[in-house]
Amino acid sequence: MSTEKILPEPEPDALSASTALSGLIRARIEAADGWIDFAEFMQAALYEPGLGYYSGGATKFGPAGDFTTAPEISPLFSRCIGRFVNAALERLGGGEILELGAGTGAMAAELLCFLEQLGHPPERYLILDVSGELRARQAQTIATRAPDQLARVTWLDELPQTPIAGVILANEVVDALPVSRFQCGSAEPEALGVGIADGAFDWQTRVLTGELASRLGELWPDGPRFDAGYTSEVCTSLFPWVGSISDVLKTGALLVIDYGLPRRDYYRSDRSCGTLRCHYRHRAHDDPFFYPGLQDITAWVDFTALAEAASGAGLTVAGFTTQAQFLLSSGLDSDLQGNDGLGTVERIELAQQVKRLVMPGDMGEHFKVMALTRATELPRIGFSGRDLRHLL
Repeated sequence: MSTEKILPEPEPDALSASTALSGLIRARIEAADGWIDFAEFMQAALYEPGLGYYSGGATKFGPAGDFTTAPEISPLFSRCIGRFVNAALERLGGGEILELGAGTGAMAAELLCFLEQLGHPPERYLILDVSGELRARQAQTIATRAPDQLARVTWLDELPQTPIAGVILANEVVDALPVSRFQCGSAEPEALGVGIADGAFDWQTRVLTGELASRLGELWPDGPRFDAGYTSEVCTSLFPWVGSISDVLKTGALLVIDYGLPRRDYYRSDRSCGTLRCHYRHRAHDDPFFYPGLQDITAWVDFTALAEAASGAGLTVAGFTTQAQFLLSSGLDSDLQGNDGLGTVERIELAQQVKRLVMPGDMGEHFKVMALTRATELPRIGFSGRDLRHLL
């Protein structure tokens, strides 16, 4: 059964935008002799100005969108992040916060209020987001939930020109970096990119070249030892992305929260179809060619590669654990128990929120938290439990 038959039909305006984006991608494929790397397709589908999923006007987060992130699930998530941030800013004697891709603004609003209560608000709260629609939602959320803190917030079009001292937050950001795909053939691995067949986008293989060939050579000098047909991804843009973030961190920490695995588990032989997933109106599927620009496309994070990129950029891998362990080590239990004034229904709802955040079958184990530091020691808040750095 085709993806179109099992997923909801887009509204006419959205369908028109997707058709326009598809036309641009088709033209690029034709100009490139009928084939482009999947990373180029994913870049356009997510970030093409005015048409891509994150740069266009589609509703992305919450019940009316395509998925829900942890800050929208429960404010307790942001309070736990806030304790780490507060300790880091205390250690630095003050500083700034830079949030990359701030979603609806839920985490920003909660952090600003919480840090003000603790007596250590940031000097500035910077938000870098490519989506005009999300910027508007963020401003509205902060104005509603943290009106006294709105003056601290500045929206950026690009990374700061002057390096900052403070904390950089990247919650579900790295999974949206474009990835290249490869497939093991009967002899050598091949690049798995995008062509056109019967008038539609289609997976097609080509000989490995360029950055993808180089990265696979580093991962497996003697070639991948997987059965024919094994398919997976490599984020060739991860190293330059980490480098660019490192350049704007003078001193402090980069906190990355995302779903992913150490390399030993990421490239297991039984994970033969890779980790690429798409999200459309709270339905997950594996067809990235479904209405380009109207759905999220993600791949799990290779946290070993992230650690290698960080070390190469002069950052220290100071902590790595599961989301469940990070939240529990950051006072989640105390937050949950400290709500005696709530009614029965509210307490049940709060317990359900916490369950989604920490249960192994949900976000608790699938999501990991990595802290990368420069010129400062890491606050142990969030990382005093299971230290998983030995798995990287």
